Amino acid sequence: MRRRPPTPPEPTVWRTLIEAVPLLHGLDHIERERLRGLVGEFVVAKQFHGADGLEIDDARRLLIAAQACLPILNLGMAWYRGWRSIIVYPDSFRVPYHETDNAGVVHEGEHIRSGESWPDGPVVLSWPDVVSGAAGHYDENLVIHEFAHKLDQRDGDANGMPPLPRNMNRRAWSQAFGDAFDRLNTQLDRNQDALLGDYEASSPAEFFAAVCELFFVRPDLLAEEWPPVYDQLRTFFRQDPQARL
Repeated sequence: MRRRPPTPPEPTVWRTLIEAVPLLHGLDHIERERLRGLVGEFVVAKQFHGADGLEIDDARRLLIAAQACLPILNLGMAWYRGWRSIIVYPDSFRVPYHETDNAGVVHEGEHIRSGESWPDGPVVLSWPDVVSGAAGHYDENLVIHEFAHKLDQRDGDANGMPPLPRNMNRRAWSQAFGDAFDRLNTQLDRNQDALLGDYEASSPAEFFAAVCELFFVRPDLLAEEWPPVYDQLRTFFRQDPQARL
């Protein structure tokens, strides 16, 4: 079956959406129109599925798409190729786990999650967290976090380093992110105040997704805490959110 052609949101619908998402207020007219076009592509390219009876209407699709497309504003939809599904739950959801510790003891149970991103598979989102992130609550954005994982997984490995363009240096990236990751873990080990928590410090992949959130939601905090990381992300995304404040 042939897909319908991309159709950007109607201007009045788009203006209402922009007004409802503080994260987008700093975009200029050209950026808003570029984002509008990407959103039109996104809602055609991706399949949205409501879980546990949640109905996915156009308004919900657009709210997710607008946040998901902000990181690729100057990168393009090619970065989200290779997978199609977005699953949205009406609340946090349970994920069973089966783990063996270093002593060989098997642990089973359930994790409660608000989002997941599976390599070559779907993005899974909790709707209340989608809304909270769009409204600018708590300096967090679940959609950007999970879609940052998709960028990281683009080359097959979720390791905190997405495929870099030719004008970027892998060593400089590794130095900036490695130093910041180590510093965060040292702060947490010493029970010092830290910009992020234990979960974000658990792996380079989670750290990358978390700092991508900060880059767009609180660029001022990221630039102050880890300037080299901010500089790397500014070059990678070809955006400067701090200049939009």
